[in-house]
Amino acid sequence: MDRTVKRIVLILLAAMLLHSCEFFSGVIHDGTVVAKVGSHKLYSTDLDPYIPSGLSSEDSTRLAMQYINSWAADQLYLDVAEKELSKSERDVSRELEDYRRSLLKYRYEQAYVNQRLDTAITAAQVEDYFEAHLEQFSLRVPIVKARYMSFPKDSPVLPEIRRKLSSKKASALVEVDSLAFSSALHYTDFGGSWVDAVTVAREFGTDYMTLVSGIKDGCYEREDASGSVGIAIIADLMKAGQTGPIEYYTDRIKDILLSARKQKLLATLEQDLVSRAKAEEEFVIY
Repeated sequence: MDRTVKRIVLILLAAMLLHSCEFFSGVIHDGTVVAKVGSHKLYSTDLDPYIPSGLSSEDSTRLAMQYINSWAADQLYLDVAEKELSKSERDVSRELEDYRRSLLKYRYEQAYVNQRLDTAITAAQVEDYFEAHLEQFSLRVPIVKARYMSFPKDSPVLPEIRRKLSSKKASALVEVDSLAFSSALHYTDFGGSWVDAVTVAREFGTDYMTLVSGIKDGCYEREDASGSVGIAIIADLMKAGQTGPIEYYTDRIKDILLSARKQKLLATLEQDLVSRAKAEEEFVIY
């Protein structure tokens, strides 16, 4: 069984066990009974935390009914499981103990790492990793440095935008930016960073191959079904298969380096615990 699925199952088992224990222990509830399934009762005080304040009565009722139906289904599952499963199948004590141990170990590992992890990563460390693993940084799709803007197709500034984009003057792009800021329905420069062509193509409702093949004189233009005209100004482009620039991969490399540091800390932790236990004769193999 997948480890994540197993954990979810164990959490559900724990929740069911807690519900069962609460019922049989005779815990006294405050509040009005709002629903009942067999011998199980749902009280208004159980429901209140799931209904945010400030909602309309319609929204409050809708959320309440969603929770009540979910609660009822859980109780019905629990009841049928209690009836249909054998005594050994109903015994989840070992699974709960395994989950408790796993959870405690995980929490301690997180605390241990958080206290000791050096999160500072220098540009030189990023560059060293990049240069040593160039084969990992081949572009799967083209990347671009782009600006995207959209206008109503009858916008009076659209002809001026097109005229300036066809100009070879460096100042024309600055003027386009100024017009776009004041008149565009939507404008983004993607932070001035490299971005994959898929992201830019999505703005047009098309695929990246159509976008890249349709670039003309550093621009791509497309009218959508609503009549808006989208324009992408492509300042730079790198094709799929090329080694991407280091700045495009910097965040990814930092994550890789941090993950390696975490794994090293955890490996050291395990070795230290075992070695210390052996030295203090707490761990003995017979």
